[in-house]
Amino acid sequence: MAGSSAPALEGKCTVVIGGTSGLGLSAVKAFLRAGAKVVAVGLEADRSQDLQHELGPAARVIYGDATLPVTATSAIEECLSAFAGFNCLYHVAGGSGRRWGDGPLHEISDEGWRKTLDLNLSSVFYSNRAAVRQFLRQKTGGTILNLASVLAWSPSPGHFATQTYAAAKAAVVGLTRSCAAFYAAQGIRFNVLAPGLVDTRMAQRAMGDPVIMAFIRSKQPLDGGRIGHPSDLDAAAVFFLSDASSFVTGQVLSVDGGWSVTEGQLAKP
Repeated sequence: MAGSSAPALEGKCTVVIGGTSGLGLSAVKAFLRAGAKVVAVGLEADRSQDLQHELGPAARVIYGDATLPVTATSAIEECLSAFAGFNCLYHVAGGSGRRWGDGPLHEISDEGWRKTLDLNLSSVFYSNRAAVRQFLRQKTGGTILNLASVLAWSPSPGHFATQTYAAAKAAVVGLTRSCAAFYAAQGIRFNVLAPGLVDTRMAQRAMGDPVIMAFIRSKQPLDGGRIGHPSDLDAAAVFFLSDASSFVTGQVLSVDGGWSVTEGQLAKP
């Protein structure tokens, strides 16, 4: 038989921050199918044993708060201990700050500003810093993939006016590209995935509003006009962590169903 190619992530030891639900969990499963060993970090402590059983021996599931600096460091240490290597980081953890007071600029509370930035930007700083420090110690290079949002540069003020969140996701893009430039000579790659509206816990408000969902049908017109599925991002995430993207760094890929190139139709008053 003709030789078959190895799985895309065979031999890759990967940490996924925010890997126990939603987009992160979908990616963890895709990475495992692609041959990776994975440490999935998340807040679902109550179901960690069930999830560990579901994912199998090539995965480790650990509890951790992404807004604490120690979390990423501990996850990388677990990856090294369990799988004798560390090659890739995918940072997914983040979310809406509406519950703390994020919104239009004139309405944002001080708490909403601080907590939303902590969740969506400081957490990325902590994980990316921990990964780079380990890659430099190893002198192996490595790859980092961060999750942003199309709201970083393609606002939708009628339904999605959380401006601290948008600022944080724009900063993730800036941090990623700056780091990509600085660390390229060390073989450390940085890239970004930017989804539109995806069916996750964060999207429950929008999904429960028929006016917003009608808007999404025109704002994300691909595949009949629909909300995204977590699995829509999986192939791109595998690509960026694999050697197939070894000559790619500092890039931002929108996986948004057309959000960033369409107007969308607001309901008529």
